[in-house]
This record gives sequence, C-alpha cells and structure tokens, in this order.
Amino acid sequence: MCQGCFNQLLLRHEFHSGGMAGLLGKAVGIPTRRAFMAYSVGAASMLTAVGAAPAFAADGGADLILRGGTIRPLPGAAVSSAIAIKGSKVLAVGDESALSGLKTGNTKLVDLAGRTLLPGLIDPHCHTLLASLIFELLDDVGYAKYPSREKLIAHLKQVAGTTPKGQWIVGSNFDNLLQGGDFTRTELDAISTDQPIFVWYTNGHDACVNSEALQIAGISEDVGDLPGGGHFGRGADGKLNGLVYEESAMLKFAVHFLGKITPEVAAKAVAHYSSHMGSVGNTMLHEPGTIRSDWIEQFAKLSTTLACRTSASVMFDDMKGLAPWRSLGLGPKGATVADSLFSLYGVKIVGDGSNQTETGAQTKPYLNSTSKGSPNFDAALMKHMVAEVKAFGLPVLIHCNGDYTIDISLDAIEAAYSGSTAYGINRIEHATMARPDQILRMKKLNVQPSFLMNHVRFYGAAYRDQIFGPERAAFMDPAAACVKADLPFTLHTDGPCSPPGPLALISTAVTRRCIIDNSVVGPDQAVALDEAIRAVTIDAARQIGQGDRLGSLEKGKEADFTILERDPYKVSSDAIADIKVSETWVAGERKFAA
Repeated sequence: MCQGCFNQLLLRHEFHSGGMAGLLGKAVGIPTRRAFMAYSVGAASMLTAVGAAPAFAADGGADLILRGGTIRPLPGAAVSSAIAIKGSKVLAVGDESALSGLKTGNTKLVDLAGRTLLPGLIDPHCHTLLASLIFELLDDVGYAKYPSREKLIAHLKQVAGTTPKGQWIVGSNFDNLLQGGDFTRTELDAISTDQPIFVWYTNGHDACVNSEALQIAGISEDVGDLPGGGHFGRGADGKLNGLVYEESAMLKFAVHFLGKITPEVAAKAVAHYSSHMGSVGNTMLHEPGTIRSDWIEQFAKLSTTLACRTSASVMFDDMKGLAPWRSLGLGPKGATVADSLFSLYGVKIVGDGSNQTETGAQTKPYLNSTSKGSPNFDAALMKHMVAEVKAFGLPVLIHCNGDYTIDISLDAIEAAYSGSTAYGINRIEHATMARPDQILRMKKLNVQPSFLMNHVRFYGAAYRDQIFGPERAAFMDPAAACVKADLPFTLHTDGPCSPPGPLALISTAVTRRCIIDNSVVGPDQAVALDEAIRAVTIDAARQIGQGDRLGSLEKGKEADFTILERDPYKVSSDAIADIKVSETWVAGERKFAA
C-alpha cells in the first residue's frame, strides 16, 4: 500500500548483468506466477495472454464484431449493444442491427453473452518495471499475506530457521500502519542474530534491519546523514534503532544481498506482471520515473509482447536523455515509440516523501506531533527544476503527498507555464492532502491531480485516527472537490505500493470506504460512478497524452477495451471491486481471458 513513490533501488546499474542498458534483453515467455499474486485483492484466476488478432476482412467490412452485451463507450454516453473493429481500431459502435452491414464472410463474431464492455482501463501511475522485479526477486511480507504482526514474525522466524547462517533474509511490502507499527533493531534481533535481516517497507522509502545487517554494511553508531537524504533512525537512547531511510542509506545493505539481475529474469518478470495487471482489467500502464531514457529502445521492443500497453515519464535527472526521442512529439501527443505499444510523456520530480511516515511536507503538524515533514527541494530549487522541464518542452509530474509541497509545486508550475497546456497536462501526483484552495488553483493553472485512492481504501482509518485527525482526513484525496471545480482527475495504484486493480479504485472513489474497519472516510468527497470511471479511462488517457487515441470507444480510436462479467452500474458500489474481469483487448487483440 503506497506511502509515496517507490524509490529505484532495484533499478540501479550495480545490480544488473551487463548494466541497465542490457537489462531487458530479448523478451521471453511468461514464467510460473509468483507468490505476489496473492497480494492482489480479488484477483482473477491464472494469468494468461490468450488469443490472437482477428483475421482481416477481405474488403471494407469489420474484422470483428462483439455483440449481445452492454457496451458503454464513454461514461455518460448512450449505451450500445455492439462494437465493430477493423484492424487495431474501432470501426463503429451502436445497435447490433445498425452494425449488421459491416459484417462480411470474414468477420469474426464474439458473443458477449450479457457481459459489459468498457473502454480499456488505464493506470496512469504504476511502476511497472520496478514492481515486476520486486515481486519476482523478494519475499512478499505484506499485509495481504500476513495481516497480523504475530503471523509476520512467525513467518520470519520460520525463514530464519531454514536459512544458513550469514545468508540474508530480505522481505518487501511491510506495512507499518497495518502490521503493527515500525519494526525495530531489537525486534529483528529477536528473530535472528545469525542472519542479516532487511525488511523493506511498502512505501519504498524506509526499511528496518537487525544488528547483523548493520555490522555487515559497516554502519557504526556514529554514522551521519548520507547524500541524497539517506539517514538512520535512532531510539530515545540515541542509539541506532534499525530504521533506514531513503535510497542512499538502503544501498549500503542492498549491495550485499542483491545479486546480478539478468535480462532473462527481467523480461520474464515484466511479462508476468503485465499479465497480472491485464487480469485485473488494465489495458495500459503509465510508469512515472522508473524507466530510464537508455532503456527506452529495449522496453519498446519488449512492449509488443506484453498484455498491456505501457507508457513512461522519466525522472528529472534523466530528462536530457529524452533528447533523441523529442522528434516524436512527446508531451501533448504522448508519442508512441516506433511500431510498439510503448509511449513517452513527460518528466517526474519527487517533491516529498510519505504521509504515513510523516515525511510528506505539510503546512500544519501531523496529529499529536510537532513534525510537519519536509520537502525534498526548497521552493527556489523547485522553481528552477520545473523551469528546466518547461524549457526542455515537456510537461512535469510532481509527487506531492503533503499540502506544503503542493504549494511550492504550484508556485513553480505557475512561474514556468503560466497555465499553458501547450506542452501537455502538468500533473500533481497523489495530491493526497490537497486543500480546497489548492484544488481551485489547479483548475486556474490547468494542472490536474492523480489520486492514489487506495490511500482511502486501506489507510483512511489510520489517517483519521493516527496521522491527521478527522477533519483533515475527511478531505484526503478530494475527488468530489475536483468535480465541483470542473477539474479532471485520475485514479492510480502506484504499484508496487498498493494492490493492482482499477475496479477497487472506482469502488472506493464512489464509497470512500476504508476496508480495514469498514468506515466511510470523507463521505463528502465521494463521486458519482461516471466520474470514477472517467478517472481510469478518458481522463487517464488525456493525462498521458493519449486522449485522442485511447480512453473511449469511438470511431478511429484504438480498440482497447475491458470486458466485465457484471455491469458496475447494476451492482452495489461496494461490489464493484469484486466484479470479475472476463477479458481485456489491446489494439483489437485479446490479451487476457479468464
């Protein structure tokens, strides 16, 4: 569950055979699914990429007609009963009788059998490559598998009992809020002093280690802060308590337990993860900041074999690496690379950390605390960085969990872009604690937020009771305020930081229900179903420069769609998350079937 954008520790060149430029290599088959599949809430059955593109019709008719169900081409638009596909694009949408003239002897017919067909569902903020490697290589010790601290500790003790002395025990996805609070050095020492232990938090920014790990990494009691924000936690006695913060500090340990990742392993992991994402309804994933520019060519080649379209924005420090690709358009055009299913968009800046670990930068202190968190860059540096992105001719995406970070980010965007969308839509990622005035300011500046609605789904009660208090928590992820301001917004999972699945995001946006205690957090910020679906279809497509190609089912657009066993408009709002995904199609080709 997300506590901020995941860092790129596993993507550093030190851990990859032949360096990162050779990471992806040649795409290979999908491996046996891993234990991380259990992490998905309500995941579909075994993942497979199935079927092939329909045979082309000999003349001007349709290659494929799907009929006999409910087709919703765009939220709020009239419902249809048939859709015709020609090649990779939508030929027509309408009543079955009206489309009958497009049928030829070569047209393939698909009976929807009462199912519901929606535009392909898009996750506009998901770290595809990073998530793939984490779930392939590390032990998932997250909440979905070990919902109590007791079960988690029992698991770690069992692993310690079967692990040779001196060999690392490494877990990922630990959730300090849902699994009993922060781990400590003392607690991990009680599990083992013979093996070094590294437990990575689900936010990606934090970890906890035992004494053996500190010794192997050469971390002494007098260690200071490291470049890039890396630092180590201390207890009330001033001694190291085992907590490790940010990439530069965690790297001190990772160099000892991560071996070389081969191109074959990486390609299998990405294929596997993509198939999983398709099985929960996604047809496109946008990766903000965890694909580097020198991987673009390889990833574009790999994309043609995946179950979902993919897209990426690069990190600010890698921005100039996009220079060879600028001729494609990028930004507002969301340029597709060569003949692939991969496109490029903008530039990512990580403005602060995590609200759950009180590193999101706020204008008011956290509940029962004097801490407000702090931004990763001061206001002047943020303005300078955003101005550089604008000068390079691209849109900017700024990670902002705290409202102070939103303030300085909007100041920087206003100074650089003055409300222009000529370079594409500028985005505030997460925008978790956006204030009412900031929503209105985003509207004025043509800046759009993307909400991680799983914050409400999993952390709503914790935000209310532990982190912010009832009043501030009621306005977290304020989607309804966006609707009132006529400001488009999107919904994302920030994978691997929260379970995949757009249907759960839709359900939570409509209900505002926290499934941990079944409470409703901020009911005034609930939105209508049309608005929630727009946030993972047409508005998501527009936020990555693909609105003219994806996000709705209209003549000439790409034939990307998701088929559901039940109509989300005809079930209870809470039940939407549990609707079974029947099929997903990308560019007129079936990619997943349950």
